Order: sequence, then structure tokens, then C-alpha cells
Amino acid sequence: MQFHHHGYVSGDPRVQPAAGVGIDRPAQLPDELDVLIVGTGPAGMLTAAQLSQFPGVTTRIVERRAGRLAIGQADGIQARSVETFQAFGFAERIIAEAYRITEMAFWKPDPADHSRIVRAARAVDDPAGISEFPHLIVNQARVLDYFGEFMANSPARMSPDYGYEFRSLEVTGEGEYPVAVTLLHTAGPDEGRERIVRAKYVVGADGARSKVRESIGCTLAGDQANHAWGVMDVLAATDFPDIRLKCAIQSGQGGSILLIPREGGHLFRMYVDLGEVDPHDKGAVRSTTIEQIIAKANDILHPYTLDVRNVAWHSVYEVGHRLTDRFDDVLPEQRGTRTPRVFIAGDACHTHSAKAGQGMNVSMQDGFNLGWKLGHVLEGRSPESLLSTYSAERQVIAKNLIDFDKEWSTLMAKKPEEFENPSELEDFYVSTAEFPAGFMTQYAPSVLIGEPAHQDLATGFTIGKRFKSAPVVRVCDTNPLQLGHQAKADGRWRIYVFADAAADAAAAAPGQQATASPVVDFAEWIAKAPDSPLAATPSGADRDAWFDVKVIYQQDHTNLDISAVPAAFKPEVGPFRLTYLENVYATDPAADIFDLRGIDRGGVVVVVRPDQYVANVLPLTATAELAAFFAPLLRTGQPEATGPEALNAAPTAGSTLISNGA
Repeated sequence: MQFHHHGYVSGDPRVQPAAGVGIDRPAQLPDELDVLIVGTGPAGMLTAAQLSQFPGVTTRIVERRAGRLAIGQADGIQARSVETFQAFGFAERIIAEAYRITEMAFWKPDPADHSRIVRAARAVDDPAGISEFPHLIVNQARVLDYFGEFMANSPARMSPDYGYEFRSLEVTGEGEYPVAVTLLHTAGPDEGRERIVRAKYVVGADGARSKVRESIGCTLAGDQANHAWGVMDVLAATDFPDIRLKCAIQSGQGGSILLIPREGGHLFRMYVDLGEVDPHDKGAVRSTTIEQIIAKANDILHPYTLDVRNVAWHSVYEVGHRLTDRFDDVLPEQRGTRTPRVFIAGDACHTHSAKAGQGMNVSMQDGFNLGWKLGHVLEGRSPESLLSTYSAERQVIAKNLIDFDKEWSTLMAKKPEEFENPSELEDFYVSTAEFPAGFMTQYAPSVLIGEPAHQDLATGFTIGKRFKSAPVVRVCDTNPLQLGHQAKADGRWRIYVFADAAADAAAAAPGQQATASPVVDFAEWIAKAPDSPLAATPSGADRDAWFDVKVIYQQDHTNLDISAVPAAFKPEVGPFRLTYLENVYATDPAADIFDLRGIDRGGVVVVVRPDQYVANVLPLTATAELAAFFAPLLRTGQPEATGPEALNAAPTAGSTLISNGA
């Protein structure tokens, strides 16, 4: 973590210096703003958290509730989400308080007595080691709290504006703020009064009954499975032996339970099968009482019993799978003629069952995809056309999710005798592990994703998929680290330069300048060439303000002399122009990243988007291709630096004393 580059810091380094709109941020919602986010669910809060790193962008997030969420419906946190939390700086803390899933048990009718259930199988949650991060269970409300903390500590000093309900919007197309939004005060002294605010962009993260979605003419299309489930978070006394394991329980008497232990011990969630629902039921099943849900659970668990002592939360829902055909306000006939002004994310554009544990996770990735794109456009880094990629990328992912969830929820609702193969449920769970872990997402080639012409140079970094971390050793301090964990949610592109063998020899000469090699030539180009993407960095900003360029050498750190490493990988930062040494890495002898990720020993450039997806893989010599890739993503005539990078331009009065700790 870098925090002394502007002078000595004695406080919490997670609290970034206020900048831009974070300086004297108005307590009241302004009349005009850049981005208005509606809804403080996972999609909305992650979008806001990402935009809080762009202090030149006025972003506000409104919520109809009067305060924070106390208890959320979602609880499953896939490993991909924990990777994302790492980028936002709270993975370790949330892991410490969460329940960790390492195995799943499968209970079925006893072959000798179908009135009883017995444990039939166990499955390791991540047998293939898909991620170094665990699969967690933690309440959605805590996830939102962590994002709220990140926002509050950001340069923009962002916090939700509670007590505002979205009523309607109109895209007028007029002026700098072309979206007029009508809000209703739902709390406080102005309760019941409407007001209008104007925004450049609006993000609807307001749930399955989204009014933002309705306002842009989108509808959720899909089907009902006509199958109901009761869900309850409870504290109970029970003799069921696997009460602290995730379990799929199938009863010979009919009905199933998905058991999810919760964080904090004792608390657990049960999804209890309530059976088929008459298509003409008209929602009557939703009046099922908690007592009826508990009784049904006891029937399924026989011969074990469940004595519920406390109910934290319960609900009844019918499985439904619905999806919108677009995630923004651009109609099909308008594509290519204008860019979007209104976006929808999360449950506002895709709904499915809760049992696959995907809703919150996929919603957060919606927000991660959209947040940095809005920041880049509004800060002047990228053209508005970048915003059209959000709907194009995320709608396909949501469709894949719904297809997966249909299969999983159908299997969960089957009776034991309906399975042709007795192990079908657990086989499906194991064979599809990569999808529910969040790692099957692969974006297709586009302006943001390169063609896989050179994929063979780094087979372990699949273009379009998330950047899979691996161990390395940081040369300056010899610390063993995970390379992917060094990428923060700061809106920067990552350019990972995997050095050729000749570069290793060049950097092994103490006190000498690097000699010729492909990586040395690449470093010279990226630092000085007019077509280098770094040339777009605003005047007055640090050289690494927009692009984080790291180099990874093939040899052990003890054989590298950091003074011989090209200056492109050691940028000068802050008002004192201090040399940043933490972008230079060596391989870990116990786990060579070149071998682990199939990286060509001739050297490779791996380009990674701000939301952690691999955008391109290129040879070290393909500088023209790299320049061509970034050309449509960067605006010409860049503005002067604003926000925290503007602080780097020159030391302020008294800064020398501060830097010396005086």
C-alpha cells in the first residue's frame, strides 16, 4: 500500500486524501450531477464505490430506505467476488467474519427405509483450485457496509443519500445534464415532497421491480417454474449432524432442502421445498407461514428434528427466470446512432432462483463493468462510445447465468426416484464448479477485448476471462505476493510485461544500465513513444496515473539488480518525484508464474482491464498492435489533471517538514 508519497501519513492509510468533489462535499443532494445511481444494493454500491475513485466526477447514490440495510436476502459470496473485494481492500476482513464453504454434503433417502435420510456423498467445494480465494457465506448487508466504508474513505468522500424514492425520468437530450429525474422524499422533514434533479447519466440498480427499467421501456421476459420454496434464517436446536455444512437434502417422502450455514456460528439458512404451485395460484403460496415452513423442514429431515428457537428472517418465493434484452436506454433501432444515458444493473435486468448463489455476485460484476467505464468517459479518458459496451457484454453473461440456474434449480426440485443416475446432483455440482465460482465469464472480442491471435503466448491468461493470479516475489523488498492482488479498484488499466530471458541477463548486472533485449526495447517505447498509451496521461499527473505497468522477470529475485531495471517500470510519483519500486517482480522458485500460466519464455505483454479481465495478449515486439488496441479507447487532446493526481504536480508549502515527520 502506497501512502507516504505526498508526505508522512500518521493516520489510517485506507482513508485517502479528499480531492475534487470530496472537498467540502455538500450534505444535500445537488440539483445537477454527473451520475445518479438509484438503489444501494450490491450492483449500485459497487458502481458507486468504483466511481468514488474518480473525484472529478459528481456521483450520488439514492435509496428509498431511511438508513442502511439491516438484513439482506443474499448471502452466497463466490470466489470471484472475493477477488473483487481484494481490489476494494476488504477481502481479508470479510473472510475473517464469514462462513467458509469447503465441502458440500448430499443427503438422500436410506435405500433400506425411504422414510429416513442418510448422508450419501460429500464433494470438495473447489477440487481444481480454481481460485486462491474461498467460497463464503456472509450477509448482504455486511457486503454493503464494506463498500460504504470504501466510498467514505475515498477521495470523493461518497455516502448514500437515504430517504429518496425514484419516481420517473425523462431523457430530454438538452444541455449538459440531459436526464431529468423526479425523486420523492421518503424520510426527514421534507417527506412526501417531490424534487427534480438533472444528471448526465443514471444507473438503475433498484431491484426486480425497477422503476428505472420501466422508465426506459424495458421489461423482464421469461418464465415461472411454478415451484415454491420457503426460506428461513434461524437459530435452532437439532440432532442433524451436518447442520454446519452446506447440504443438499432429498427426502424419500417428497421435498428437498438446501442448507446453508451462516456466518457467526449457530445461524443457518434453509431453502425448504414447498412443492409445485398451481399456475392459477395468484401468489397464495406466499402466505405460507413460518410454522408451516418449519413443519415441512422437519418432515424432510426425518429421522432428525429441528427445534427452531429464533427466526431472524423468512420469506416465500416462486422460482422465476427473467431477463431484459438490453441493459440501457438505447433501442435496437438506435444502436450505432447514439450512446446510452440510462443503465440498469443487477436484479433490475436479470432475476433467477437464489439457490445457485449467483444473484448478488453477478450483480456486483455488472457494477464493476459499468463503474470504470462511466469514470473514464466523464473524466475525459475515453470516448462516450465506450458506454455502449456495457449492455453488449453483460446481457450475454446474464443469459448464461439464467441457463445455468434453470438446470440447477430443476435438479434441486427433482424427487430422488426421478434421477436416472443416483449421483447426478453431486456430479453436476462438481463438474460445473467453475461457473458458480464466477470464473466462466468470457467477454467476446470487441473494442475492449482483443482477438486471440497470440493466445498461445500466455495460455493461462485467457483473453476475455478474469486475470488469474499467481505467486511472484517483489524484488525491492523480497516479499512473496500474489500478482493479481496488487491490482486495486482504482480505475487503471494494467499492463503486465513478462520479460524475455535476455532481459534477465541485462538486469543481473549490478550498477549497469540494461543492455539490449525485447523488454528493454518495449520499456523505451512505452515510456517515450508518441503512440504509447502512456502518452495520453494528462500533463501534471503521475506517469502511472492511468496505466499501471509492471514487469515480471523469469529468474530468482536474488539475481536481479533493481538499478538495472528500465525506468519505465520505476515511475517517479508524488510531488517529491519519488521512485516507485514496487512494480518490479521476479518468479517464485516454488511456483514459477511462467510455468503456471503457460507464458512464453520469449516474453509477453498481458493487458488487463480495470475490472480485472484480460483484454489482450501480445508479443513484446507488437508495440504497433498495442498502440492500435488502445487508440479507440483513449480520447485525444487530454485535459489537465484533476482529482488526486493533480496533487502530484508540485510540493505544497510545509510539505518538506511533513515528509520528514516533523
